[in-house]
Amino acid sequence: MRLSSLCYLEQNGKYLMMYRNKKSNDLNQGKWIGIGGKFEEGETPEECMIREVKEETGFSLIRYRYRGLVTFVQEGQETEYMHLFTADQWEGVPIECTEGTLSWIKKEEVSKLDIWEGDRVFFQLLNERQEYFSLKLCYIGEELADVVCYPK
Repeated sequence: MRLSSLCYLEQNGKYLMMYRNKKSNDLNQGKWIGIGGKFEEGETPEECMIREVKEETGFSLIRYRYRGLVTFVQEGQETEYMHLFTADQWEGVPIECTEGTLSWIKKEEVSKLDIWEGDRVFFQLLNERQEYFSLKLCYIGEELADVVCYPK
């Protein structure tokens, strides 16, 4: 089982996203994703997300919101439980990210990017719902085979 946190910083109708192009043997190579990563020993989802945002962007979050839990089931991989956040206030000076290229992407342009199919599902939920959601995304290879969402 893998535990991770992911955050989308929001500003002026845009999300801060990372194009994964700097790490070798990266499952997300060539994809656009949010800011985040795996838990370190003893971390809470919030601590992981705050640390990852600081390490990858240089920003210290001031205001963020827990949006949901996304469970990834993929053939040949450990199940991953990703805690999903959005943030709209931070401070600090941006740094160069060692894991990918950071860009502000208009929310309406995100669907045109090379993203995982399941990410399209949770972006739709982020745009439509204010309440917490739990989402299970089942993949066969890179193909999204099944989606279960709570509440329905």
